Amino acid sequence: MKNYIITIPVACALTICALVIWQKAQAQNASAQTADKAGATIADAVGAKTNQASPPIYLTEIPPGYRDWKLISVAHEEGNLHSFAAVLGNDAAIKAYREGKLPYPDGTIIAALHYHHVPSEENNKVFGRDQSFVPGDPSNIQFMIKDSRKYASTGGWGFGHFQDGKPLTDTAKLKGCFDCHAKINDRDLVFTRYAP
Repeated sequence: MKNYIITIPVACALTICALVIWQKAQAQNASAQTADKAGATIADAVGAKTNQASPPIYLTEIPPGYRDWKLISVAHEEGNLHSFAAVLGNDAAIKAYREGKLPYPDGTIIAALHYHHVPSEENNKVFGRDQSFVPGDPSNIQFMIKDSRKYASTGGWGFGHFQDGKPLTDTAKLKGCFDCHAKINDRDLVFTRYAP
């Protein structure tokens, strides 16, 4: 009877040890398989990057504080756009504009706030004829951010187009931003000249 009393706890202890060892082995196998899969995914991603040009990256967030930036210039566009624009720049943009520095340094951000223009009845009453136009509803906000490494595939500039605070996600339309700006390569893809 004494042998059974000793044998049962020893057998239980050995069984528990065997289960713990088995669980650790299973966990190590699962971890190794996950690492192998992650390694393969990373290798696939690296291979894909080296085998083909990475697609352009477009802005998905509005840069904070843009309404406090300084005025670069104003623009008026007719045709289908029929809009006014206030073109603003962060400190890096203003410094580059004032110094005539090209290419623009990394960190430069240019914003274009577009509005439909409408006649001002109030002003036209004072003038006695229809000659005054003011901003109407906002049509969109566009941004260019200079980061020569991040946006290398789009001339060093990241482009963004926002309507009602939401980013445009149609890559074909966003590609049009770069395609159009690339036509003025001698000015580092920037249309707007500084209005002192």
